[in-house]
Amino acid sequence: MTFQVHADVHAFEFERAPVPFAASEPPAVDATLDSRGELSIRLHPKHADGTRELRVRYALHGAAGAPVVIVQGGISADRHVVTTADGGAGWWSAIVGPGRAIDTRGCRVLSIDWVELADLGGAHAVDSADQADALAAVLDALGLRRARAFVGSSYGAMVGLAFAARHPQRIGHLVAIAGAHRAHPLSVAVRNIQREVVRLGARLGDAAAGLDLARRLAMTTYRGEREFAERCADAPVFADGRFQFAEEAWLKAAGASFVQRFDGARYLALSESIDLHRVEPEDVRVPTTLIGISTDRVVPLADLCELQRRCGAAAALHVIDSRYGHDAFLKEDAQISALISETFTLIGNAT
Repeated sequence: MTFQVHADVHAFEFERAPVPFAASEPPAVDATLDSRGELSIRLHPKHADGTRELRVRYALHGAAGAPVVIVQGGISADRHVVTTADGGAGWWSAIVGPGRAIDTRGCRVLSIDWVELADLGGAHAVDSADQADALAAVLDALGLRRARAFVGSSYGAMVGLAFAARHPQRIGHLVAIAGAHRAHPLSVAVRNIQREVVRLGARLGDAAAGLDLARRLAMTTYRGEREFAERCADAPVFADGRFQFAEEAWLKAAGASFVQRFDGARYLALSESIDLHRVEPEDVRVPTTLIGISTDRVVPLADLCELQRRCGAAAALHVIDSRYGHDAFLKEDAQISALISETFTLIGNAT
Protein backbone atom coordinates (compact mmCIF):
# COMPACT_ATOMS: atom_id res chain seq x y z
CA MET A 1 0.00 0.00 0.00
CA THR A 2 1.34 3.45 -0.89
CA PHE A 3 0.12 6.77 0.50
CA GLN A 4 0.98 10.12 -1.02
CA VAL A 5 1.22 13.50 0.65
CA HIS A 6 1.83 16.42 -1.69
CA ALA A 7 3.08 19.88 -0.83
CA ASP A 8 0.63 22.60 -1.82
CA VAL A 9 2.95 25.57 -1.37
CA HIS A 10 5.33 24.89 -4.24
CA ALA A 11 5.08 23.78 -7.83
CA PHE A 12 7.52 21.21 -9.15
CA GLU A 13 10.03 22.57 -11.62
CA PHE A 14 12.18 20.22 -13.69
CA GLU A 15 14.84 20.61 -16.32
CA ARG A 16 14.34 18.38 -19.36
CA ALA A 17 16.81 15.52 -19.38
CA PRO A 18 18.85 15.15 -22.57
CA VAL A 19 18.59 11.36 -22.23
CA PRO A 20 15.74 9.61 -20.37
CA PHE A 21 16.56 8.06 -17.01
CA ALA A 22 14.67 4.89 -17.81
CA ALA A 23 14.06 3.64 -21.30
CA SER A 24 12.23 0.68 -22.78
CA GLU A 25 14.96 0.49 -25.41
CA PRO A 26 18.62 1.32 -24.77
CA PRO A 27 19.37 4.88 -25.90
CA ALA A 28 21.94 5.61 -28.56
CA VAL A 29 25.04 6.40 -26.52
CA ASP A 30 28.75 6.22 -27.14
CA ALA A 31 29.51 3.18 -25.01
CA THR A 32 28.88 1.48 -21.70
CA LEU A 33 30.97 3.03 -18.96
CA ASP A 34 32.51 1.02 -16.12
CA SER A 35 34.91 3.18 -14.15
CA ARG A 36 36.18 2.38 -10.66
CA GLY A 37 39.12 3.67 -8.70
CA GLU A 38 40.38 6.34 -6.32
CA LEU A 39 40.49 10.09 -6.64
CA SER A 40 42.50 12.61 -4.68
CA ILE A 41 40.41 15.48 -3.31
CA ARG A 42 40.74 18.36 -0.86
CA LEU A 43 38.18 18.79 1.89
CA HIS A 44 37.58 21.21 4.76
CA PRO A 45 35.95 18.98 7.40
CA LYS A 46 33.18 20.52 9.42
CA HIS A 47 34.71 19.41 12.71
CA ALA A 48 38.32 20.38 11.99
CA ASP A 49 40.45 23.42 11.27
CA GLY A 50 41.90 23.75 7.79
CA THR A 51 41.73 21.51 4.75
CA ARG A 52 42.68 17.88 4.32
CA GLU A 53 43.87 15.93 1.32
CA LEU A 54 42.38 12.47 1.04
CA ARG A 55 41.61 9.74 -1.42
CA VAL A 56 38.01 8.72 -2.14
CA ARG A 57 37.04 5.42 -3.73
CA TYR A 58 34.35 5.81 -6.39
CA ALA A 59 32.44 3.86 -9.03
CA LEU A 60 30.77 5.24 -12.17
CA HIS A 61 28.65 2.84 -14.22
CA GLY A 62 26.19 3.21 -17.08
CA ALA A 63 25.76 4.83 -20.46
CA ALA A 64 28.67 7.06 -21.43
CA GLY A 65 27.58 10.64 -22.01
CA ALA A 66 24.22 10.14 -20.28
CA PRO A 67 22.97 12.13 -17.23
CA VAL A 68 24.58 11.33 -13.89
CA VAL A 69 22.60 9.95 -10.94
CA ILE A 70 24.33 9.84 -7.56
CA VAL A 71 23.26 6.82 -5.49
CA GLN A 72 24.24 6.39 -1.82
CA GLY A 73 23.01 3.95 0.83
CA GLY A 74 23.28 3.38 4.57
CA ILE A 75 26.46 3.41 6.63
CA SER A 76 27.19 -0.21 5.75
CA ALA A 77 26.76 0.38 1.99
CA ASP A 78 29.68 0.96 -0.34
CA ARG A 79 30.31 2.19 -3.88
CA HIS A 80 29.34 -1.17 -5.40
CA VAL A 81 25.72 -0.31 -6.15
CA VAL A 82 25.48 -2.01 -9.55
CA THR A 83 26.23 -5.61 -10.47
CA THR A 84 29.08 -5.28 -12.96
CA ALA A 85 30.01 -7.26 -16.06
CA ASP A 86 32.90 -8.94 -14.26
CA GLY A 87 30.49 -10.45 -11.72
CA GLY A 88 30.87 -7.94 -8.90
CA ALA A 89 27.63 -7.91 -6.90
CA GLY A 90 25.83 -4.64 -6.32
CA TRP A 91 24.09 -4.03 -2.99
CA TRP A 92 21.11 -2.34 -4.73
CA SER A 93 21.06 -4.31 -7.98
CA ALA A 94 17.29 -4.81 -7.74
CA ILE A 95 16.87 -1.03 -8.14
CA VAL A 96 19.94 -0.03 -10.18
CA GLY A 97 21.04 -1.60 -13.46
CA PRO A 98 19.95 -2.25 -17.04
CA GLY A 99 16.16 -2.14 -17.21
CA ARG A 100 15.83 -1.32 -13.50
CA ALA A 101 14.19 1.74 -11.95
CA ILE A 102 17.53 3.54 -12.14
CA ASP A 103 18.30 2.33 -15.64
CA THR A 104 22.00 2.31 -16.44
CA ARG A 105 21.15 2.18 -20.15
CA GLY A 106 20.02 5.81 -19.86
CA CYS A 107 22.15 7.24 -17.05
CA ARG A 108 25.51 7.01 -15.34
CA VAL A 109 25.39 5.99 -11.68
CA LEU A 110 28.01 7.54 -9.41
CA SER A 111 28.67 6.25 -5.90
CA ILE A 112 31.50 6.56 -3.37
CA ASP A 113 32.70 4.68 -0.32
CA TRP A 114 31.93 6.79 2.73
CA VAL A 115 34.67 9.05 3.98
CA GLU A 116 35.86 7.72 7.34
CA LEU A 117 37.23 9.60 10.34
CA ALA A 118 40.72 8.21 9.72
CA ASP A 119 40.66 9.88 6.29
CA LEU A 120 40.26 13.33 7.86
CA GLY A 121 43.56 13.50 9.75
CA GLY A 122 42.73 14.72 13.24
CA ALA A 123 39.14 15.88 12.73
CA HIS A 124 36.90 15.42 15.76
CA ALA A 125 34.20 13.66 13.72
CA VAL A 126 33.01 13.00 10.19
CA ASP A 127 29.81 14.82 9.28
CA SER A 128 27.15 14.28 6.64
CA ALA A 129 28.28 17.67 5.31
CA ASP A 130 31.76 16.22 4.77
CA GLN A 131 30.29 13.35 2.74
CA ALA A 132 28.29 15.85 0.65
CA ASP A 133 31.37 17.98 0.02
CA ALA A 134 33.37 14.87 -0.89
CA LEU A 135 30.77 13.95 -3.52
CA ALA A 136 30.90 17.48 -4.94
CA ALA A 137 34.69 17.22 -5.11
CA VAL A 138 34.42 13.86 -6.88
CA LEU A 139 32.12 15.44 -9.46
CA ASP A 140 34.77 18.10 -10.01
CA ALA A 141 37.57 15.55 -10.29
CA LEU A 142 35.59 13.61 -12.90
CA GLY A 143 34.79 16.76 -14.86
CA LEU A 144 31.06 16.49 -14.15
CA ARG A 145 29.30 19.81 -13.69
CA ARG A 146 26.00 18.53 -12.42
CA ALA A 147 24.10 15.40 -11.47
CA ARG A 148 20.56 15.09 -12.75
CA ALA A 149 19.47 13.41 -9.50
CA PHE A 150 20.68 12.23 -6.11
CA VAL A 151 19.01 9.08 -4.77
CA GLY A 152 19.92 8.39 -1.15
CA SER A 153 18.58 5.92 1.36
CA SER A 154 18.99 5.97 5.16
CA TYR A 155 22.34 7.73 5.85
CA GLY A 156 22.57 8.31 2.11
CA ALA A 157 19.32 10.30 2.29
CA MET A 158 20.81 12.45 5.04
CA VAL A 159 23.88 13.07 2.89
CA GLY A 160 21.59 13.84 -0.05
CA LEU A 161 19.81 16.49 2.00
CA ALA A 162 23.16 17.95 3.05
CA PHE A 163 24.26 17.95 -0.60
CA ALA A 164 21.06 19.72 -1.68
CA ALA A 165 21.55 22.35 1.02
CA ARG A 166 25.26 22.91 0.35
CA HIS A 167 25.43 22.38 -3.43
CA PRO A 168 21.93 23.04 -4.82
CA GLN A 169 23.31 24.02 -8.22
CA ARG A 170 24.93 20.59 -8.62
CA ILE A 171 21.74 18.43 -8.72
CA GLY A 172 18.39 18.66 -10.44
CA HIS A 173 16.33 16.50 -8.09
CA LEU A 174 16.70 14.77 -4.73
CA VAL A 175 15.10 11.44 -3.80
CA ALA A 176 15.49 10.86 -0.06
CA ILE A 177 14.37 7.44 1.22
CA ALA A 178 14.06 6.78 4.96
CA GLY A 179 16.15 9.79 5.94
CA ALA A 180 15.28 13.19 7.39
CA HIS A 181 16.86 16.55 8.16
CA ARG A 182 17.91 15.42 11.62
CA ALA A 183 18.36 12.25 13.64
CA HIS A 184 15.41 11.66 15.94
CA PRO A 185 16.41 11.91 19.63
CA LEU A 186 15.13 8.42 20.45
CA SER A 187 17.22 6.95 17.63
CA VAL A 188 20.22 8.95 18.86
CA ALA A 189 19.74 7.44 22.33
CA VAL A 190 19.69 3.88 20.98
CA ARG A 191 22.75 4.45 18.80
CA ASN A 192 24.57 5.93 21.81
CA ILE A 193 24.02 2.63 23.64
CA GLN A 194 25.25 0.73 20.57
CA ARG A 195 28.46 2.75 20.51
CA GLU A 196 29.00 2.21 24.23
CA VAL A 197 28.65 -1.55 23.67
CA VAL A 198 31.32 -1.37 20.95
CA ARG A 199 33.65 0.62 23.23
CA LEU A 200 33.04 -1.78 26.12
CA GLY A 201 33.91 -4.75 23.93
CA ALA A 202 37.16 -3.05 22.90
CA ARG A 203 38.08 -2.29 26.52
CA LEU A 204 37.47 -5.92 27.46
CA GLY A 205 39.67 -7.12 24.62
CA ASP A 206 36.88 -8.45 22.41
CA ALA A 207 36.01 -5.71 19.94
CA ALA A 208 34.25 -8.17 17.62
CA ALA A 209 31.84 -9.23 20.38
CA GLY A 210 30.97 -5.61 21.07
CA LEU A 211 30.31 -4.93 17.41
CA ASP A 212 28.24 -8.12 17.17
CA LEU A 213 26.01 -7.09 20.08
CA ALA A 214 25.67 -3.53 18.79
CA ARG A 215 24.43 -4.86 15.45
CA ARG A 216 21.94 -7.15 17.17
CA LEU A 217 20.54 -4.17 19.06
CA ALA A 218 20.42 -2.16 15.84
CA MET A 219 18.38 -4.88 14.15
CA THR A 220 15.63 -4.42 16.74
CA THR A 221 15.20 -0.86 15.44
CA TYR A 222 15.81 -1.49 11.73
CA ARG A 223 13.13 -4.14 11.32
CA GLY A 224 9.39 -3.86 11.94
CA GLU A 225 7.20 -5.39 14.61
CA ARG A 226 5.31 -7.49 12.07
CA GLU A 227 8.45 -9.16 10.81
CA PHE A 228 9.58 -10.02 14.33
CA ALA A 229 6.16 -11.48 15.09
CA GLU A 230 6.20 -13.61 11.94
CA ARG A 231 9.82 -14.76 12.17
CA CYS A 232 9.92 -15.46 15.88
CA ALA A 233 6.63 -17.20 16.61
CA ASP A 234 8.22 -20.45 17.85
CA ALA A 235 8.15 -21.16 21.57
CA PRO A 236 11.42 -20.93 23.53
CA VAL A 237 13.46 -24.12 23.87
CA PHE A 238 15.35 -25.14 27.02
CA ALA A 239 18.93 -26.00 26.03
CA ASP A 240 22.42 -25.63 27.53
CA GLY A 241 20.97 -24.78 30.91
CA ARG A 242 18.65 -21.97 29.85
CA PHE A 243 15.70 -21.07 27.68
CA GLN A 244 16.66 -19.99 24.18
CA PHE A 245 14.31 -17.82 22.17
CA ALA A 246 13.58 -17.80 18.46
CA GLU A 247 14.75 -14.19 18.19
CA GLU A 248 18.26 -15.13 19.32
CA ALA A 249 19.31 -17.18 16.30
CA TRP A 250 18.18 -14.48 13.84
CA LEU A 251 19.92 -11.68 15.69
CA LYS A 252 23.03 -13.78 16.26
CA ALA A 253 23.33 -14.45 12.53
CA ALA A 254 22.91 -10.74 11.76
CA GLY A 255 25.62 -9.79 14.25
CA ALA A 256 28.06 -12.41 12.99
CA SER A 257 27.56 -11.34 9.38
CA PHE A 258 28.12 -7.69 10.22
CA VAL A 259 31.38 -8.37 12.06
CA GLN A 260 32.77 -10.04 8.94
CA ARG A 261 32.45 -6.86 6.87
CA PHE A 262 32.80 -3.98 9.34
CA ASP A 263 35.19 -2.80 12.02
CA GLY A 264 34.62 -0.99 15.28
CA ALA A 265 36.34 2.29 14.44
CA ARG A 266 34.40 2.72 11.21
CA TYR A 267 31.15 1.85 12.97
CA LEU A 268 31.75 4.36 15.77
CA ALA A 269 32.54 7.19 13.35
CA LEU A 270 29.66 6.63 10.93
CA SER A 271 27.12 5.93 13.68
CA GLU A 272 28.13 9.21 15.32
CA SER A 273 27.92 10.95 11.94
CA ILE A 274 24.24 9.99 11.72
CA ASP A 275 23.60 11.61 15.09
CA LEU A 276 25.52 14.79 14.23
CA HIS A 277 23.53 15.25 11.01
CA ARG A 278 21.37 18.34 10.84
CA VAL A 279 20.09 20.30 7.84
CA GLU A 280 17.65 23.17 8.00
CA PRO A 281 14.80 22.12 5.68
CA GLU A 282 14.51 25.66 4.32
CA ASP A 283 18.05 25.29 2.97
CA VAL A 284 17.03 22.35 0.75
CA ARG A 285 16.44 24.37 -2.40
CA VAL A 286 16.16 21.44 -4.80
CA PRO A 287 12.92 19.73 -5.94
CA THR A 288 12.61 16.75 -3.61
CA THR A 289 10.83 13.42 -3.41
CA LEU A 290 10.65 11.99 0.11
CA ILE A 291 9.85 8.31 0.67
CA GLY A 292 8.94 7.20 4.17
CA ILE A 293 7.96 3.86 5.67
CA SER A 294 4.89 3.49 7.86
CA THR A 295 6.65 1.06 10.22
CA ASP A 296 9.99 2.89 10.41
CA ARG A 297 11.03 3.38 14.05
CA VAL A 298 14.39 4.95 13.13
CA VAL A 299 12.98 7.81 11.02
CA PRO A 300 9.45 8.66 12.22
CA LEU A 301 6.97 9.91 9.64
CA ALA A 302 6.42 13.05 11.72
CA ASP A 303 9.98 14.12 10.90
CA LEU A 304 9.40 13.59 7.18
CA CYS A 305 6.14 15.55 7.35
CA GLU A 306 8.00 18.43 9.00
CA LEU A 307 10.75 18.22 6.40
CA GLN A 308 8.23 18.32 3.55
CA ARG A 309 6.33 21.23 5.10
CA ARG A 310 9.45 23.33 5.65
CA CYS A 311 11.39 22.31 2.55
CA GLY A 312 12.87 25.22 0.61
CA ALA A 313 11.70 23.84 -2.74
CA ALA A 314 8.90 21.67 -4.07
CA ALA A 315 8.55 18.48 -2.02
CA ALA A 316 6.33 15.42 -2.35
CA LEU A 317 6.09 12.78 0.38
CA HIS A 318 5.21 9.15 -0.39
CA VAL A 319 4.67 6.61 2.41
CA ILE A 320 4.91 2.88 1.81
CA ASP A 321 3.62 0.18 4.13
CA SER A 322 6.04 -2.64 4.91
CA ARG A 323 6.68 -5.40 7.42
CA TYR A 324 10.40 -4.58 7.25
CA GLY A 325 10.49 -1.22 9.03
CA HIS A 326 13.48 1.01 8.26
CA ASP A 327 15.07 -1.70 6.10
CA ALA A 328 12.19 -1.56 3.61
CA PHE A 329 14.46 0.39 1.26
CA LEU A 330 16.46 -2.84 0.92
CA LYS A 331 13.49 -5.21 0.88
CA GLU A 332 10.52 -3.59 -0.88
CA ASP A 333 11.98 -3.64 -4.39
CA ALA A 334 8.66 -3.28 -6.21
CA GLN A 335 7.36 -0.36 -4.16
CA ILE A 336 10.66 1.53 -4.13
CA SER A 337 11.20 0.91 -7.85
CA ALA A 338 7.72 2.17 -8.71
CA LEU A 339 8.20 5.44 -6.83
CA ILE A 340 11.66 6.07 -8.27
CA SER A 341 10.42 5.28 -11.78
CA GLU A 342 7.48 7.65 -11.33
CA THR A 343 9.79 10.42 -10.15
CA PHE A 344 12.25 9.90 -12.99
CA THR A 345 9.42 9.90 -15.52
CA LEU A 346 8.24 13.27 -14.18
CA ILE A 347 11.75 14.65 -14.42
CA GLY A 348 12.26 13.33 -17.94
CA ASN A 349 8.86 14.46 -19.25
CA ALA A 350 8.83 17.93 -17.71
CA THR A 351 9.37 20.92 -19.95
